[in-house]
Amino acid sequence: MTLWVILTSFVLILATGASIGVALGLSSAIVLYAVLDMPLIVVVQRMFTSVDSFSFMAVPFFMLAGAFMSDGGVTRRIVDFSMALVGALAGGLALVVAVAGMFFAALSGSSAATTAAIGASMIDEMERRGYPRSFAAAVVASGGTVGIVIPPSITMVVYGSIANTSIADLFIAGFAPGILMGVTMCLVSWVISKKNGYQGEGRFSVMRVLRSFKECFWALMMPVIILGGIYTGIFTPTEAAAVAAVYGALVGFFVYRELTLAHLPKTLLSAAYNTTMIMFVVGAANLFGWILTNAQVPHMLAQSFATLTDSPIVFLMLVNVLLLFIGTLINASAAVVILTPILLPVATGMGIDPMFFGVLMVVNLAIGCITPPVGLDLFVVASITGLSIDKVTAKVMPYLIMLLVDLILLTYFPSIITFLPELLR
Repeated sequence: MTLWVILTSFVLILATGASIGVALGLSSAIVLYAVLDMPLIVVVQRMFTSVDSFSFMAVPFFMLAGAFMSDGGVTRRIVDFSMALVGALAGGLALVVAVAGMFFAALSGSSAATTAAIGASMIDEMERRGYPRSFAAAVVASGGTVGIVIPPSITMVVYGSIANTSIADLFIAGFAPGILMGVTMCLVSWVISKKNGYQGEGRFSVMRVLRSFKECFWALMMPVIILGGIYTGIFTPTEAAAVAAVYGALVGFFVYRELTLAHLPKTLLSAAYNTTMIMFVVGAANLFGWILTNAQVPHMLAQSFATLTDSPIVFLMLVNVLLLFIGTLINASAAVVILTPILLPVATGMGIDPMFFGVLMVVNLAIGCITPPVGLDLFVVASITGLSIDKVTAKVMPYLIMLLVDLILLTYFPSIITFLPELLR
């Protein structure tokens, strides 16, 4: 009864247009009060306990670092560097979006932030150069998916905290799949551009690449400092997030000098707002998952999987289908909080590496960012362009298909994910 009440109330509340966090928290409160006869103070206690973790301190710091970099002139320099690299190819601006998305993902840790930063500067420019607005929106939304795969990734911090898995290993493991996704997005854009006659921008020049790299150098050093510091043992992932925030402020104020004291309150408020939104969703999702665990859902699901298959690869394909479906309904951080305690014990019981499983979960949920009805990146570009979700979704389909191909490759060839962490151990 607990399971049916919580799921039904969650779907009904979500259908009213409420946010994911509200739907998770309110449906959990209904079950606690009406079914389990527990005081509602448990809602607050469980939500607070779930985020009262040293590891979760990385979230606000990475958000702050991304905000400093975004408002400090980094986005324009990343776009210029990407233009120098691939702008001369057919569909140059479309390729620039995918490449810039990979670079900005290494700064922001968020799919929505990556999509918003690149979209705000590129969609209008693409339209001025003759690209259909809906195609430009689709390119930006698809390029933003790597935001939670390429480190630093907020979703990986959440998974590592819950699964007690090395966040440093998760970060390193995210590079290869993130680059694979970015490169295949470039490939799709190039094919579509060749078919529709979208031309490149100017000619390739090594000097132009070097000049733009020099301009972008201090921004691109941030992920190097973060991962280098973590892997050399200088600081923990949480401390690395604080270092990244300080570094982002120094670059914005003193190197690029586009971050000013007058603009600082707006930057801090943006980072605080995004952090609050994520942590509220994580707290509500943890409460939701706690109720599911008490209702023996993990045990029932484990038994179901055991009766269906004892093959790890079949299990992973079933999990992919489940996560792709879940990713259409709730955002990545919430899905990780709810599903990790349910699926990870089954995965480890089949001999699947928790690090590999975590990255595969994140890739699945990244694809959910461009999958209706709750594809977060679709809503971001729709708000930027003023287009309807269905128009953007139609143009996103080739990218979605390619990302599914990437997912199959990662599932069948786990060494793509595990190679770098194993090499560096």
